[in-house]
Amino acid sequence: MKDNKIPIYKGLPLPDRVQKKDNRAQQDIKKFLLYMKKRHSVREYSTRAVPEEIIRTAIEVAGTAPSGANRQPWHFVAVSNSEMKHKIRLAAEEEEKTFYAGGAGDEWLAALEPIGTGTSKPHLTDAPWLIIVFAQRYGLSETGVKKKNYYVPESVGIAMGMLITALHHAGLVCLEHTPNPMKSLGVLCGRPAYEKPVMILPVGYPTDEATVPEVAKIKKTTSEIMTVFKD
Repeated sequence: MKDNKIPIYKGLPLPDRVQKKDNRAQQDIKKFLLYMKKRHSVREYSTRAVPEEIIRTAIEVAGTAPSGANRQPWHFVAVSNSEMKHKIRLAAEEEEKTFYAGGAGDEWLAALEPIGTGTSKPHLTDAPWLIIVFAQRYGLSETGVKKKNYYVPESVGIAMGMLITALHHAGLVCLEHTPNPMKSLGVLCGRPAYEKPVMILPVGYPTDEATVPEVAKIKKTTSEIMTVFKD
């Protein structure tokens, strides 16, 4: 498409229909809820390898997410290289030292206390894969013209949720690590300056001794997270 050519809307008949009768829909969504309740953020990873094709397919699922103006403002970097994982871990632990030394503030650190986190991040090297999620502030056309992206945090957030769900569906576990800000990630991964790293997901299988924080099983009730207005 030429940079100065304005695309026009062209509708297509809905290509896929997955609608169900109400009773079947209720049964299926209940089963899905029970399955998603088995999703856990895990820090202890097995040495069991994960085929690249599984990681690739999970990222493809994330790539189907809706986005502002369909700009798809994301990029996913999958890393299994031991040396790269080691460098990422060192950089992350340096930032965590500043965070836990007071950069986060007492209230934030108190909130993290029941989670059991700290400055050591062995999962970043133990997990067979790291998936680093980058948000693109803007894009570039084929001729290098800058193109503004819209609703970037919202769009990338939806894609990450779909990625985490896809990994769970494949029987894998992950942990949501937020870079703060770990600008070196962009350089290490060969990404352009207009991309910002927003999440590192260690991905793999849990060890036999893996644990989760007890508090992580305490979820808000439906009445706390949902308001209904109806006739």
